[in-house]
Amino acid sequence: MPRKGMGSLLFSSKKSASSILESPSRPSFSDAVLERTLEIAEPIIKKWDADTSDFASVTSLFYENRKEATEFIKWVNNVQKSMHKYVSEHSSYSDNKLVRGQKLMEIAMKRLEKEFYQILSTNRAHLDPESFSSRSSLTSRASTLSSISDFEDDEELRRAGEVIEEVEDVSMNAVTDLKLIADCMISSGYGKECISIYRPLRKSIIDEAIYKLGVDKTISNQIQKMEWNVLEIRVNNWLNAMKVVMETLFIGERNLCDQRRRSASIRIPRTRREKSKKSPAKIFRSLDMYTAIATHWKGIESIFTADSSSAVKSQALISLSKLGETVRVELTEFESTIQKDKSKALTFGIHSLTVNVMIYLSTLADYSNVLNDILDYTIQHKASETTSYFNISTFDNSPAPAISRRFTWIIHVLLCKIGAKAKHFKDASLCYIFLANNLQNVVVKVLTSNLKYIVGDEWIINHEAKVEEFAESYERLGWEHVIHHISTARIVSGEDVKEFFRKFTTLFDQAYRKQSTCVVGDNKLREDIQRSISGKISEVYRKLYDTHKLTIETEKSRGNTHIVKYAPDDVDSLLSDLFCGYDGSGESLNFSSGLNSRGPRLWLN
Repeated sequence: MPRKGMGSLLFSSKKSASSILESPSRPSFSDAVLERTLEIAEPIIKKWDADTSDFASVTSLFYENRKEATEFIKWVNNVQKSMHKYVSEHSSYSDNKLVRGQKLMEIAMKRLEKEFYQILSTNRAHLDPESFSSRSSLTSRASTLSSISDFEDDEELRRAGEVIEEVEDVSMNAVTDLKLIADCMISSGYGKECISIYRPLRKSIIDEAIYKLGVDKTISNQIQKMEWNVLEIRVNNWLNAMKVVMETLFIGERNLCDQRRRSASIRIPRTRREKSKKSPAKIFRSLDMYTAIATHWKGIESIFTADSSSAVKSQALISLSKLGETVRVELTEFESTIQKDKSKALTFGIHSLTVNVMIYLSTLADYSNVLNDILDYTIQHKASETTSYFNISTFDNSPAPAISRRFTWIIHVLLCKIGAKAKHFKDASLCYIFLANNLQNVVVKVLTSNLKYIVGDEWIINHEAKVEEFAESYERLGWEHVIHHISTARIVSGEDVKEFFRKFTTLFDQAYRKQSTCVVGDNKLREDIQRSISGKISEVYRKLYDTHKLTIETEKSRGNTHIVKYAPDDVDSLLSDLFCGYDGSGESLNFSSGLNSRGPRLWLN
């Protein structure tokens, strides 16, 4: 799905007659910047392609030359920024420059994944969470441990102290390198891959530390066979270790993650809402935390059954409540962001507001299970939001789930905003192609995601019908003069023939010149509109042309070679080229998206 489009018109001229409609364009500034960036970055990145270089396959970039590693990161970031700039002015992901840039990004990300793993695995001893739990002395930490009454002798205290003090000398170079790599990968849309490397390695370190505290994994069958006195010792060991785990290991791990403050996808989030720059991506972090607690709720209830441990369950419930409220607030803020959007529709293609909102909602739909528990929503109708081209019965009195009401309402707000932007187009036909483009994008995004289960079949059917209605309105307003001329033709004499084709040429040129600026990104919608227009113009025109072909040939033999400008094949060719250019899109919302998908890693600013 295209994010942003090219403003240039690209269509192949199959006949010389159509060449008058072409308008050559100059390479844009972003073209030159991307081309130059790729030229410089390509040798730097490909040097470390382990698939093509034996040297790169056995050598660590950061270990071999940290200065070169920094340069590598710099040019990877430059390529990504240049691609962002380029895609804001172009729409085709099949563009050679974008394909070339994406291949370089894939090579670079593969190398950085390898480097990230190597740094983490070779610096296990220097990155133990105990080392980051505090900067205080051994004495103060021993004092903290001595306050734990469950440690009844010096040997237990000594063993726990050895765990905490196992690694005192932390390699800050390793932390710096990890931050550099994580920032680059996350900003390039590879945060999930970064986490998939980080998580199992760090988990193994914590598991090892917990094991040293006297807690090992025991399957249920073993527990059932244990004598009570043995089981009691194991339970006590676990309880004693838990305080150290919570106050040292987990805090230390969080502090280690906090060394990379900008690497938000790795840093452990807090349940308290931070007052920072609002970002729709934060809702997904809140939902991840909510899901994690909800998923393990049965385990929490079964483990913490005693009255003395009721605070654990209470805290878990409080966390769920606060996270649910955070999600509701963030969703309200997102809706408000849509309503306040003032970006203009610069072309007739898919507006970036539509792209951004539908990416957001389709990702949000993946959390529908927990959102059913969180959302409790009553729609507040507003006149300014219900007056729109999209006069669809979106809401009724049926007892739909809160999640369905909320999602359909947000989409309705989006469509009303798109309808308001469409009113700024002076030409009504172009207004309707803009509406058709954006609504089709919404419908396709719904059909290809879990949104289809949330909004329901009736919603989909109604909005698909609305797309067809917009397309018909576009066709009627954009081509009505041409269609009316050929459908009402009354040709009796040779003069009628000449007048018919002269007027057809004038009307067709006028309509085509205006409509050739339009782009329809969706293949099905484009083909449907082309087929409909061709059936009303091209097929009728061919019949009239064949009927009066003798008169046309006679006039040409007399020297009147301009009696017909377009042969039927010319009309077919021109109409088949309609809507195949590259659309540009309006100003994008300032969304900092952490969302990932395979394909071009070109995320919104």
